[in-house]
Amino acid sequence: MPDPLKRSVRVDMDPVADTTGLSKDVGWTVGVSKTLPYTIETVWAFLTSPAGIAIWLGPGAVLNRAKGSRFQTTAGAVGDMRSYRDLDRVRVSLRPAGWDHVTTVQVALQDKQGQTMIRFHQEWLVDAAERGRQRQHWTDVLAAFTAAIAKR
Repeated sequence: MPDPLKRSVRVDMDPVADTTGLSKDVGWTVGVSKTLPYTIETVWAFLTSPAGIAIWLGPGAVLNRAKGSRFQTTAGAVGDMRSYRDLDRVRVSLRPAGWDHVTTVQVALQDKQGQTMIRFHQEWLVDAAERGRQRQHWTDVLAAFTAAIAKR
């Protein structure tokens, strides 16, 4: 059985199209961020909790900090841990269910004088259309995360 996390991505480049979000190194990318009125410790604790992981990665995912450890969501997305740095960032390879390619997702935190900026960033998207869909996806994830952490 082929490895579902082996990177095989085609990057569609139209020289006359808008290339906002197109990188020379990692294809199409997208990122969304927001500063939350909580300490970095509070945001990190929720981000890496089962409830937080279910919001940004999907229900059923269990993240192991060890590089290369695999996970799967109940919706069928698969991935593996690329890096995990406490109070800083989590970086995973991710192949959502139904996709024919692997992307990289990074969630990074930055202290902003007692508040915390959270940033969701995805690389290795196929084209501008997929980038647009993922911008909406991560915007929705950020809204759900913000609402959920406010209830804690």
